[in-house]
Amino acid sequence: MKPRKTTGRRSPQQVLRDAISHHPAGRIAISFSGAEDVVLIDMAAQQGLSVDVFTLDTGRLHTETYKFLEEVRKHYDINIEVLMPDPKEVRELVTKKGLYSFYQDGHSECCAVRKIGPLKSKLESLDAWITGQRKDQSVTRINLAQTQEDQSFSTDDHTIVKYNPLSDWSLTEVWGYIRENNVPYNKLHDKGFVSIGCEPCTRAITPDQHERAGRWWWEEQTQKECGLHAQNVVKIVG
Repeated sequence: MKPRKTTGRRSPQQVLRDAISHHPAGRIAISFSGAEDVVLIDMAAQQGLSVDVFTLDTGRLHTETYKFLEEVRKHYDINIEVLMPDPKEVRELVTKKGLYSFYQDGHSECCAVRKIGPLKSKLESLDAWITGQRKDQSVTRINLAQTQEDQSFSTDDHTIVKYNPLSDWSLTEVWGYIRENNVPYNKLHDKGFVSIGCEPCTRAITPDQHERAGRWWWEEQTQKECGLHAQNVVKIVG
């Protein structure tokens, strides 16, 4: 698929090249979970770029998602570092509040244990990470830049850069690239799932619904960030 021409903007391929060349090996990685992320992995592979890849296993993913992760690993012959939550923290949360407290209390607490904790630990060893975020995915992402300082995880002593090569792309462009390049994808997409997260917090949607309508459907649109990209929420409501 030919990169879309955008005035004054770099193509996703160029953003990837610049990002990977700017940081030492082992200090930058692609965060992988869904369709956009595997597009980035494919773009890196097609350009002969070597970059680490990691994924978050919350312990609540769909069976199809686990199979998808394994398919990507084999297809590109790459190592995918699997990050898991602290068992003690999970045990304490489940013992205190049960397995589905997020339906009443919101998803933030569960995501903090199952996603944010492992990601924070990983980013302490990195200077930058690459995500598949897009502007049109959510009202919380309308100001998304191709390159930004990660204000959620940077500290006074350690600045982390976040790269979003697909920020200007649409969902149609993502799927056009997947089909034209025979990129592996999560088979849940064939069942009406568009944005896919943990099994209890994700459901299929109808064609007339927004792509993230199936994520945390019981919560407000402005709160549909799990904390991985918390600064998006700050930008929209701050």
